[in-house]
Amino acid sequence: MDYIRGITFAPFAGRGVLSREESRESLRKMQERTGADTVVLAPGGLQKNAHATEIDYGSGRTMSDEELRSFIRFARALGMRVFLKPTVNCADGTWRAYIRFFDEDVPCEPKWKDWFAAYTDFQVHYARIAEETGCEMFIAGCEMVMTEHREAEWRRLIQEIRQVYQGPVSYNTDKYQEHNVKWWDCVDVISSSGYYPADDWENQLDRIEAVVTAFGKPFFFAETGCMSTSGSSGRPNDWELEGTWNLTEQDMWYKSAFEAIGNRPWVRGIALWSWDASLSSEAEAKGGRFYEIYGKPAEARVRAFFRARRERKE
Repeated sequence: MDYIRGITFAPFAGRGVLSREESRESLRKMQERTGADTVVLAPGGLQKNAHATEIDYGSGRTMSDEELRSFIRFARALGMRVFLKPTVNCADGTWRAYIRFFDEDVPCEPKWKDWFAAYTDFQVHYARIAEETGCEMFIAGCEMVMTEHREAEWRRLIQEIRQVYQGPVSYNTDKYQEHNVKWWDCVDVISSSGYYPADDWENQLDRIEAVVTAFGKPFFFAETGCMSTSGSSGRPNDWELEGTWNLTEQDMWYKSAFEAIGNRPWVRGIALWSWDASLSSEAEAKGGRFYEIYGKPAEARVRAFFRARRERKE
């Protein structure tokens, strides 16, 4: 598998966002400024809460199918690979990792079978678009931690996706969960969210390597990154962290991550979180304390890492 130099672009964008010229210009800048060769697009589906069994992806809160197809064609015209990662979220703000139901059906309660039927419809819908538009990879969701023990349902879902999409299929588990997924054999590529503390990368890569070796599959980080907030290098996936603005700490986290990842040839790439559809001035961007790297010191470090990987022709 060619090395993945990727970034997630405008995740969960609402209707009309990808149709704007500023979104196309932002993608051009992302490619030019970072050297990324892959864009991950994440159409969002919404369920009411963690125990709902209906998933809505037809409202104005989700990009339309046609604008998604058009944006995929645009990205491919730039020479970029496109990975499609449909992702469900909860409208009430509950993290999707907490979606779950009773393991035994109870007549008066929501059920796994109903949720998986809705989730399968959601995933297969976008798998068809991935096939139609020539996407280079399909990622069947992200960080669905409390669903992952439902092995039989996940295996059926992957089979359904393969009925309509002929390319490689992956699934993006969450940080620290790589060893808990028992059905990696049914996907083509193992992927996870690499939000690990700056001083703990080696330990976590040792643990993940054992999983990758056991299943004999390629691996990449379908998400990774760090906010430019004081304290984020130790808690890079903590959205509730209330530190001060700190560009140096974000940059040093990337330095640590890239040094560790670069010494592991079995890690076949990364997809950073994330790049905005609308860019402010560089001066304004430097004042942001979240994941975006545009205009920050970390952007130059990403560019150097991606350039080095390109020159090694991995």
